[in-house]
Amino acid sequence: MLFPQSQLLLRNINDLPGKLLLVEPMADTLAAELLRQDFDITVFCTDAAVANSWHKAQVHLAEHLQLPAASTFDGVVIFYPKSKEQLPELLAEIKPYITATTEVYLVGDNKGGIKSLPNQAEKLGLHAHKLDNAKHCLWFALSGLADVTLPTPQLKAFQWDVLGRPLTLFSRPGVFNHGRLDQGTALLLSQLGFLADVGSARVLDFACGAGVIGLYAKTLNAKLQLTASDICALSVAATNASLKHAGFDVRTVCQAGMPEGRYDHIVSNPPFHSGLKVDLAIAHEFFAKAKQSLSVNGSLTLVANSHLPYQEWLQAEFGNVKELARTNAFVVWQAIRRK
Repeated sequence: MLFPQSQLLLRNINDLPGKLLLVEPMADTLAAELLRQDFDITVFCTDAAVANSWHKAQVHLAEHLQLPAASTFDGVVIFYPKSKEQLPELLAEIKPYITATTEVYLVGDNKGGIKSLPNQAEKLGLHAHKLDNAKHCLWFALSGLADVTLPTPQLKAFQWDVLGRPLTLFSRPGVFNHGRLDQGTALLLSQLGFLADVGSARVLDFACGAGVIGLYAKTLNAKLQLTASDICALSVAATNASLKHAGFDVRTVCQAGMPEGRYDHIVSNPPFHSGLKVDLAIAHEFFAKAKQSLSVNGSLTLVANSHLPYQEWLQAEFGNVKELARTNAFVVWQAIRRK
């Protein structure tokens, strides 16, 4: 299967030089298509599912673009990020690995923000030229990157007051909860007081984002044995920084799906999108794996948009579900594993 962005890349394959860097590509079969054309491919991505997909195709994977200093590429294709704010950081990260003759392209879904690329590029001192439009996606050439100076990407600190507790969170564009506490997570945090009384229980913060759930849980009870997991390497780095700054230990895992281990409590604001599309299969699988990973009488506490069918799914999986809190937009559910 090929996502539309990958299909548009293949439609313009004759533009691409042999030594190619792909930045944040999709988890599809693009690797096989490119390898048939004898491209020398290196992939940079922060998504664990995407990394696993490309690793199976046996291409070069560059974690956080940790490449030999002398490495340069003939061509770069950037898949436009879900967060517009992330684009300047991606450009700054690839800049050391291009020359004045490196061809830089961007591809993205029309609904994902790429239509604003010309204006965004101009503000950075760059020029974006549209070359193709198909599959509800756009294909751009970007010029001037070798000649501009861009800020070095780094985590930024944000101070939040959460239910009377001052918290310092570290984050960067591309991380969920970057610079703000969303209403759903805030509602979930208001229902986590029970963690203050569970001693050294094993707790998993699933889909941890910037780490606010895990950090708040540790402020309630520093004895918790906390694991935080996320599919995004940027989120795992942010969570590590947030917990370390507060002086708390945390085990972090960057992977798709449930990390191995036995947990007494799982807390989450679980994702329900793959890229730009709604994908409820993520939550369905999460509920099943959560039950398997919980100890007897362990709890799964999560927040979700109120229109999602999670109560029915949780009831089918656990046999008992309790509503802890609700607003017009969000609801907090808790399910207990009884056996």
